[in-house]
Amino acid sequence: MTTENYKAETVGLLQDLGLKEYEAGCFLALTQLSAGTAKEISELSEVPRTRVYDAVRVLESKGLVEVQHSSPQQFRAVSIEEATATLRQQYDTRIDTLQSHLEALDLQPEDKSDRMQEVWSLSGHDGIESRTHTLLEDADSEVVLLVVEEELLTEALYERLHDAVDRGVDVIIGGETDAIIAKLGTELPSVKVFETELDWLLGPASDDEVGISRLLLVDRTKLLVSSFYPDDDHDDSDEQAIFANGLENGIVVLLRRMISSGLLPLADPGDVARQRFPGQTTRTER
Repeated sequence: MTTENYKAETVGLLQDLGLKEYEAGCFLALTQLSAGTAKEISELSEVPRTRVYDAVRVLESKGLVEVQHSSPQQFRAVSIEEATATLRQQYDTRIDTLQSHLEALDLQPEDKSDRMQEVWSLSGHDGIESRTHTLLEDADSEVVLLVVEEELLTEALYERLHDAVDRGVDVIIGGETDAIIAKLGTELPSVKVFETELDWLLGPASDDEVGISRLLLVDRTKLLVSSFYPDDDHDDSDEQAIFANGLENGIVVLLRRMISSGLLPLADPGDVARQRFPGQTTRTER
């Protein structure tokens, strides 16, 4: 990535965090100067000089810029560490405020009967990842996770699986490849790791066929299955998923039975009887 690309992306990220274009441009320019006048900021950022003063006033009010009232005035950005901490706090505050407002406006009572047979679709890696983490955080009794794509094994995922184990949740993990199984065994030594005989379900039959990337079953009632296009050109937005909920939901029942017949324990023969799924799963001694 070139310097100009870095600058453009940085300005875009600052805008995502609430700054306007001129404010973001001026702040970026000041991070490249020990201190600067409006003229110097304008020359470096290509923000019109008449607009620099307004932008800097906003940056000062946000705690991102300091002003020296000399002639001409000098401006400097706070340290990168202080700036990111300030922006993170402001972002978190906005999220908290948004959540409280949405909850205050959420006047519809939850109809639990409708939730027994629900099926929803999700698009985009970030949203699917967020739903995965939420399901793991809300797990009460059992988690079964089959992983096909190794890049899904993130620190955030491991953290939530460890938390589930600490809460007393039975965690069963299946890997589609030897590399995934080995990595899971290393990162989660207290969890029972399985190899799977569900290649017909998980693996794409051809290079251009949609393949499953993860399959998550929580408390035997909540199911998340995500898919991807296995080619070099796909990006995060290509990932798709379905989320199904309900003990009697046909999709959940079908996949639950498939999973139960497709997991092979990587354990001594004497352990197999104690690791049956579904119905007789017992937590591995930790």
